[in-house]
Order: sequence, then structure tokens, then C-alpha cells
Amino acid sequence: MCATDPQAQYFQEKISGNFNGGADPIEVWSAPAGSYFSGTFQVFNSAASPGTVTATTTSTPAGALSAAPGNTASQSVNQPTDFTITAAAGDSGTYCIILYKRVLA
Repeated sequence: MCATDPQAQYFQEKISGNFNGGADPIEVWSAPAGSYFSGTFQVFNSAASPGTVTATTTSTPAGALSAAPGNTASQSVNQPTDFTITAAAGDSGTYCIILYKRVLA
């Protein structure tokens, strides 16, 4: 007898990196709609940065982060499709993204 509901497997992906501010927002990650069912997005703003760093995620709900110098902000969202950091010249820090994907076996 054949199974009608194949077992799903869940994969976790981690992406991290550094950023330096400038004139334009920095898109650090993007994926086609429906690629991931959930994600956690984090941004750390260096204590040496002169200003607040913001980040947005196109997702459900829409993600919005704000981190003052020396602080970290994070948010979990559903159906993420991109992550963009906005930082002024002189701002720097790190970001971390954890993504969850469901794959049918």
C-alpha cells in the first residue's frame, strides 16, 4: 500500500555576515516567495557606530528592526522573502539570519 502523505523534512539554514553603512540600503538576503516558511532575523549595531541601524523584512507580518549603537534587535516572521539593512556612513555591525524550509521527502 502506498502512503498518500509523504513525510516532510525540515531544514534550517544559517546566514551571517558583516555590514558597513553607506548611502543606500543593503539587501543582504532574498528568496522567491514560498521558499521558506519561517525565519529569525537579527542585526547587531557596533558600539562604535554613530547612529541607529534599521532593518526590514518582507514577510508576514512585515519585519522591522531598530538597533541603537551597542545593541542587538531580532524578530521572527513567517514567509520571508528579503532582508534589507539601512545604516548611515560610519555605522557597522553584523547580521544573522536563521531560515526554516519544509521539503517533502
